[in-house]
Amino acid sequence: MKVVPVPVRSDNYAYLLIDDTTNKAAAVDPYDMEKVQAAAKKEGVQIVANLTTHHHYDHSGGNKRFAELYPGAPIYGGSTTGSADNIVQDNNEFTISEQLRVKCLATPCHTQDSICYYITDKANASQPGAVFTGDTLFLGGCGRFFEGSPGEMHRALSYLGTLPDSTIVYNGHEYTASNVAFGKKVEPSAPGLADLQKLADENKITTGKSTIADEKKWNVFMRLSSPEVLKAAGASADTPAETVMGILRTQKNNF
Repeated sequence: MKVVPVPVRSDNYAYLLIDDTTNKAAAVDPYDMEKVQAAAKKEGVQIVANLTTHHHYDHSGGNKRFAELYPGAPIYGGSTTGSADNIVQDNNEFTISEQLRVKCLATPCHTQDSICYYITDKANASQPGAVFTGDTLFLGGCGRFFEGSPGEMHRALSYLGTLPDSTIVYNGHEYTASNVAFGKKVEPSAPGLADLQKLADENKITTGKSTIADEKKWNVFMRLSSPEVLKAAGASADTPAETVMGILRTQKNNF
């Protein structure tokens, strides 16, 4: 398995998810098909499928063009709103090419059709898995609650937190610099926060450089019971996690 980030628009990521035993690939959130095709040509791979994380246009906007270019190639997604034609639900599993096992994780909140895709390589069991999180989980942050509630985002991030700690995170936007600044305000003593700052300082592209274990250490939205987080939210140990989540998201919106 190989993952190639394809920066699109001002801060979005599309991806190529490559089965390196067959040189076949899935395009993930291919908003800009010209850039995705150029990346596929550079990598010498054939695109055979599409994984769409949610219906927002900056993620699904290339799907109609994808269908024209690759007739018959499945477009997986949580609803037809973003022009997906293979609708998936939580815990659905399928294979891309021959070796890439895909497990669908329903994470409704940012949108109700949000799907994260957990990928493992059947040909290389020792390779860490990968998860494409769209606009649910970012490095050091989370998405806005456009179609959902704080409780839904808490459940979504907790769900992603059950993946193996070694799972590599591939998110939908380059928001790491803003997220680390917010994290320093909310929980300056968070373990790993200095590492996240270093990562943001040294890399223009940060996606794929974090794991689920890292996010549990430095992402304040996954650390709702931390004393510093509770203090920043004006909450106590008895405050429901979803309430803390809502307060933090409002603070981030205004940050």
